[in-house]
Amino acid sequence: MKIPFSPPYHDEAVEAEVLDSLRSGWITTGPKVRSLEQETAKISELTHALCCNSATSAMMLVLHWFGVSRGDEVIVPAYTYCATALACLHLGATPVMVDCGTDFNLDISKVEDAITEKTKVIIPVDIAGWPCDYDLLLQLLNSKKVREIFVAKNEVQKALGRPLILSDAAHSLGAKLNGKPAAKFADFTVYSFHAVKNVTTAEGGAIVINWPITSDHEQIYKTFKLWSLNGQTKDAFSKSQAGGWKYDIVYPGFKMNMPDILAAIGLAQIRIYSDVLLKKRKAIAEYYNSYFKAYNWAIVPPFNNERKETAAHLYLLRIDNCTENQRDQIIDELANLNVAVNVHFIPMPMLTVFKERGYDISKFPKAYEQYSNEISLPLYPQLTLDQQDYILNSVKKSVEKILS
Repeated sequence: MKIPFSPPYHDEAVEAEVLDSLRSGWITTGPKVRSLEQETAKISELTHALCCNSATSAMMLVLHWFGVSRGDEVIVPAYTYCATALACLHLGATPVMVDCGTDFNLDISKVEDAITEKTKVIIPVDIAGWPCDYDLLLQLLNSKKVREIFVAKNEVQKALGRPLILSDAAHSLGAKLNGKPAAKFADFTVYSFHAVKNVTTAEGGAIVINWPITSDHEQIYKTFKLWSLNGQTKDAFSKSQAGGWKYDIVYPGFKMNMPDILAAIGLAQIRIYSDVLLKKRKAIAEYYNSYFKAYNWAIVPPFNNERKETAAHLYLLRIDNCTENQRDQIIDELANLNVAVNVHFIPMPMLTVFKERGYDISKFPKAYEQYSNEISLPLYPQLTLDQQDYILNSVKKSVEKILS
């Protein structure tokens, strides 16, 4: 049996949406993108979402809108994929890394010490689909101490009066906190629709707007749309209509839009996401949990509890009393058994681009501890029960061979 790590989901409905887009004669940004935006906002129980060509672009767009630039600091977790910090670097800001907790997410208790008068944004990351403690983070950022430290550089920042919460929810479409979509706790939330995500458009992402200063988010949506299309007053679809050729460029924007042909791939998925795809993911994660309870070497990832509901994007199994080298050997054993696994993630301070900028993994001991014995197992709706059993038995066999 051969088990891939994370193949993209597709069925006849996905194929039909793509064919519909092709046959329409319009494949770049148009009605499919708008429909995907509406579905994304609906899942988040908010009114406005904007699709982009990647989650990285989406984060950059929000940071730019908030006025983040050279000399500013953005607090990010040390334990995340590099894109979280690169989005800040691209705008000239300095990523300030904070260690994680045992749930892999940003340790909120360490954020306060990292806040300075240069701090403009906090970017928590919902690793594996497990939502961060946004309620606790909001409580901290709304405190008198933090508000007094905050230095606003423009009218948007002045209106908020505290650092922005930009959720990197690349993994967590559908995650909940205190019974509500986690996106209702952040000021802005960015999802990823990359090829391995719970809903995929091959490449892509989306911004969900929850700006607390006003409930009317239409103007912010229009601004993001304009800036994502080179600052052009009409998108290509509008220009293509009879007599609609005339346009203007009113802002030095970016090229960050999502095309319809990609939105079509995600559109059919997101319509069945909550009722079908997410439920299957959670059922598989529960099945893994029940299996690993019998083994004292298995540290299972956080799952649903009275406060949080996971989006079950990844299954981050940790092997107790296992060194980094042993973990790597276990992965090799699994490869020999034709089970593709992964590691999420190599902490950013261990990567060359950040080491060269002075980041040191020794300052983030929990991040290294979580990483050193973590193995991400296949988790996707297409997995059959036989495949799940084969994965679990292969993990047991490989772990016990190496640890013995």
